[in-house]
Amino acid sequence: MDTFRSPAMVAETTNKFKPSPRRTQTTDLFSTATAESRKALEPPKPPPPRNSGEFRRPPPAPTPAQPRKVSQPYSYDSDDTDTANEKAGAALTDYPDSSQANRRPPVFDAGTSLIPTGYETKLFAICGEYICTTGYVTNVWNVLNGRLLMSISHGDTVKATAVAFRPAKEVEDEGKRLWLGMNTGEMHEIDIPTQSVVCTKSSAHKGAPVVKIFRYSSEMWSLDDEAFARELRVYKRTGDGNYFQELTQGGLSQLNVGDVTSGAILSSQPDRVYFGHNDGKITVYAKKGFECLGVINVSLYKISSLVGVGDYLWAGYSTGMVYVYDLSSTPWKVMKDWKAHEKVIFGILADRTSIWKLDRLQVATLGSDNILRIWDGMMKEDWHETQMQQRDSEYCEFRELTAKVMTWNAGASKPTELRHNEQDQNFFRELLQPEDPPDILVFGFQELVDLENKKITAKSFFKKKKSKEANEQEHMSHQYRAWRDHLIRVLDEFCPRQNYTLLHTANLVGLFTCIFVKGSERTKIRDVSAAEIKLGFSGRVGNKGALVVRFLIDDSSLCFINCHLAAGQSQTQHRNNDAASIMEAAPLPRNRSPKDCTNFFVGGGDGSMILDHEICILNGDLNYRIDSMTRDSVVSAVKQGNLAKLLERDQLLLSRKRNPGLRLRAFNEAPITFAPTYKYDVGTDTYDTSEKKRSPAWCDRVLYRGLGKIKQTEYRRHDCVKVSDHRPVSGKFKLRVKTINTKMQTAVGDKVEVEFEAVKRRIAGDIKLDYLINVFGLSAKEAQKLLQGA
Repeated sequence: MDTFRSPAMVAETTNKFKPSPRRTQTTDLFSTATAESRKALEPPKPPPPRNSGEFRRPPPAPTPAQPRKVSQPYSYDSDDTDTANEKAGAALTDYPDSSQANRRPPVFDAGTSLIPTGYETKLFAICGEYICTTGYVTNVWNVLNGRLLMSISHGDTVKATAVAFRPAKEVEDEGKRLWLGMNTGEMHEIDIPTQSVVCTKSSAHKGAPVVKIFRYSSEMWSLDDEAFARELRVYKRTGDGNYFQELTQGGLSQLNVGDVTSGAILSSQPDRVYFGHNDGKITVYAKKGFECLGVINVSLYKISSLVGVGDYLWAGYSTGMVYVYDLSSTPWKVMKDWKAHEKVIFGILADRTSIWKLDRLQVATLGSDNILRIWDGMMKEDWHETQMQQRDSEYCEFRELTAKVMTWNAGASKPTELRHNEQDQNFFRELLQPEDPPDILVFGFQELVDLENKKITAKSFFKKKKSKEANEQEHMSHQYRAWRDHLIRVLDEFCPRQNYTLLHTANLVGLFTCIFVKGSERTKIRDVSAAEIKLGFSGRVGNKGALVVRFLIDDSSLCFINCHLAAGQSQTQHRNNDAASIMEAAPLPRNRSPKDCTNFFVGGGDGSMILDHEICILNGDLNYRIDSMTRDSVVSAVKQGNLAKLLERDQLLLSRKRNPGLRLRAFNEAPITFAPTYKYDVGTDTYDTSEKKRSPAWCDRVLYRGLGKIKQTEYRRHDCVKVSDHRPVSGKFKLRVKTINTKMQTAVGDKVEVEFEAVKRRIAGDIKLDYLINVFGLSAKEAQKLLQGA
């Protein structure tokens, strides 16, 4: 590794910031280079995560009832699709809370946000108004307008393998000189304004390819591939500055952690170093003593790049996603996540010089799609949105609504079958609670038609038969109509004074959603939209999937999701993937008004995705089972009322703990205090005694989301109806909806803008201080004095 000292550096006065100091030491760029190679360690890089609680409150065992006969019992057993076994994943601890993440890309109000490179490259650097990519060709663009300023070809066999901007005497000259390390071991200095190579050191690394160039204070350090190693080592430069002494006895490594891919240091945590790994883990080390402070699971995907930006940690992934983590709380919080590139992100760079030169904090990414993207490191839009939401009481009026959501896998039962027994007939009376009727009623059914017949239809689909089963389709339509009409009748019978109005119905091969609202609320509802998400047979046949219905009431957005996920005791990952497909879909109409999006939706969304909505309630046969227990053991625990033991093995709750990428972690679930709702002998209170003897499980769930806007007051199962092998489950909620006063909103928005400028000045001051100390190489005392007195 070679170390080169550069000229001293002085800050430039800008419109809004005071000038930075001059350095006293100035030497010619290559004058102190030695002929000998010197070994050293390239700097570290990375990020970390969170832990979720589980519900262990034991419920009473169900009251046994006398078995009775039901005509033509439903024969379809969705567990017949169980084909593969899954291996239990290792337990994860302490990973980030992504429940309130914002998905809006942090772009600047003006200027270009992307620059196509026009060729394949993995190397780039950014400094002020200049951004550079290199390889066989070195190009430089203007960051503000995307204009190509320089292009130099190095030939067919010679290419740059490392790049960095060189320090300058004056901040106004920052970015004008570029250093390139070549695959031949040579190093070049390029002057961007003249587009010329102004200096070359042919013996810099004696033929070894230069793999990294680092800027440290007024020096430039280069590293060649002869120093390659698969472990972390820490070195300190000797007093004479000519050699490096290893401080670690052997490499720094941890068990069951992948290769290091990146590293980062935050200015707010100067005593720690974060390393990212190719298995989605983060190792955290102390700078003093090199103690490993933790190994944290952030993701299931490879972390390809990390950088500290202010107080936040930005992480780029092999999926093209960028995540921004707030490390100030435990667990960490995911502030943002968005699709930055189509595929792998090669690097993320934070440009601290842009604070001095451009009055902004810019972050750049380069992806395998050969596109450079420029991001707002201060995330102004997010800050503004968060502040407005936190101060909504200053410009909104609120009122409370109630909602009840029922989920039931009805096993192809018909409404007429409820008349065979008095208990069955009382089901809807018990559900509706006429003495306290809700404002919104959501009925979510699964398997409302015989899915065994749909299997035949699917087989005919794969045989590419063109004709459809007309009789079957008519039967399905009749089933949906019969249940819709039945629901209307029971509402008229049990809640005659409420004047419930049918707001929307939707169906998808067994799934059926029916939403009613009180007549007094109907005029306050607008923008009703619905969508279906097919999952069965790779999304081509909707034997599994979701129905999504959303609407605005007053100025709040509500979204209801009725799901049926993959069946099978061993199909936890399949179910998790189904949930991800539902949450990552954008099936709803997009709102293109930025103001509407801010007013009605959350998380930087435009209303096209489920989690864009302020209040979400998800119900369905989620099909999660109980792991690692025999059927008889589960039944025995239920009889003893020992639900805590079973909940410890519930696949959904385990996935919340083990899987940082579980999309259902964005939802909450009230403590389960009732016995498993699946699988019963039809017409009885006896768990499955058939030949297969399915183990009991909490397949039927109701989840919710809406921080500060929703509260669940009831979560229960209903035992009075036994015409299916599932028991219905319902949840009752209090909803807080808003009405915006636009005049007052504008006034609050103006105040927030003023506050942002103050925050921006504070952040800029912190970054400039860090820049003076860690880039200029001044002492903290000198830097503080210069910032205060300049």
